[in-house]
Amino acid sequence: MATEKRVKRRKVLINKLKHKYRLVFFNDNTFEEVWHLRLSLMNVLSVVGTISLLLIMVVILLMAFTPLREFIPGYPDESMRRTIVANALKLDSLQEKLRVQEQYFSNLNAMISGEVPPQYETSSADTTKKKFGKLNLSKSKRDSMMRLHVEEEEKYNFSLDNGAQTENNISKMHFFTPIKGLITDRYNAKINHFGVDIVGQPNEVIKATLDGTVTMASWTLETGYVIQIQHVNNIISVYKHNANLLQKVGNHVKAGDAIAIIGNSGELTTGPHLHFELWYNGKPLNPEDFILFN
Repeated sequence: MATEKRVKRRKVLINKLKHKYRLVFFNDNTFEEVWHLRLSLMNVLSVVGTISLLLIMVVILLMAFTPLREFIPGYPDESMRRTIVANALKLDSLQEKLRVQEQYFSNLNAMISGEVPPQYETSSADTTKKKFGKLNLSKSKRDSMMRLHVEEEEKYNFSLDNGAQTENNISKMHFFTPIKGLITDRYNAKINHFGVDIVGQPNEVIKATLDGTVTMASWTLETGYVIQIQHVNNIISVYKHNANLLQKVGNHVKAGDAIAIIGNSGELTTGPHLHFELWYNGKPLNPEDFILFN
């Protein structure tokens, strides 16, 4: 009995939804019918549902692919996202420094206690107590033959290396391009701008222009992270405003080796770029006379 009542109620509800209604607009003065519309509750619900779904989809697309999402309360804008990334990098660096500091104190505590720090422990046998017999350090027959062979080959070899050939003419030397990019400020000795400014890709690696030895790798207030390399023939190359240095003082580098990351450090900078200088016998040179940057 209860089931039959439910079926009847459902049928009545469906019939009510299917009932047709007329929406009529009359002229208020002449009572003439201007426009009418026949509809049912089911049609109204379908139209309203479809329109609502379309509006929701449009709002979602606008929020997902346009800057309008930044107006949502609590959603981070571009500057906030950059701050979040920078803070995450700083936090990672601090965690690494904290780990190193904890390891240092752990090693120091072990040394004070008379123990051997973990990183100095080794499972290899102590070879200092091993007794060796009398060592024969005389030249072997094979070694003597090799020496004679090399001396014979080099006896009439008058070839000179690249540095000697170009001692007085560095224009013949091959300079590796430190970074490819757009030159925004050219060499101008009259205004004490002794290099060129090159804008490259973000986080691009800067490379050594010639073989040489790193003589400076430090930070200055005006030019930020600076690295300087001494080359043959008294040539010096300087790389300024870096974000990070990849080489230390005393390191020997080859032409094309990575030495730094392009950056925007120091007070005398207006954006991420490389300030590159070439010096020969203590005098500045125009790098564009020797290197193509684009």
